[in-house]
Amino acid sequence: MATYLETTDSPSSGETKDAHCSLQSVVAALESLNTAPDLDQIYDWLRRLEISREELQPYIGFKDGNYWRHRVCRNDFVEMLVLCWRPGQRTPIHDHNGSHGGVKIVEGLLWETIFTYDEEAGLQYKTARELTCGSVTGSDVPDIHQLGNPDISGQDLITVHVYAPPLGVLHTYKPGSAKIDLYVPDDTDAS
Repeated sequence: MATYLETTDSPSSGETKDAHCSLQSVVAALESLNTAPDLDQIYDWLRRLEISREELQPYIGFKDGNYWRHRVCRNDFVEMLVLCWRPGQRTPIHDHNGSHGGVKIVEGLLWETIFTYDEEAGLQYKTARELTCGSVTGSDVPDIHQLGNPDISGQDLITVHVYAPPLGVLHTYKPGSAKIDLYVPDDTDAS
């Protein structure tokens, strides 16, 4: 069962699904869920999300060495995070270990690299792409990818992430290797 957002806009009949939504309205929809949303629903929310700098301000913060995760909301079915990245910061190559999720680029430039995994050959490069402000990307189970703010971007990156169910322990990979490691995202700074 899909959950659609109420918006502050006054769309004409039949346009509610395409109307823009505030951060507050998306959070309210996520917090009201009694089951995990599917990936299409997450993409729909993120595509329609129009977040102001004022709404985003409580979740903006950067640190040296690694991107910073700021939790907006979390329940048994879904979580929303804002990630803040300096140039050169990136995730490990990972999958979401049973979760699916979407990412909206709010400010900056995101590089996404996508991989495949073969038990004998290990991790193999598949493709890469560059995503700009307003773009939405994501991954289904068992997609493997790496996200990051390229060194050469010269600007900070801010992204909004929605995962269902909430992330736990992730699988991480290394190119050319069949070894799979475990990684727990650092939530010590998540609020």
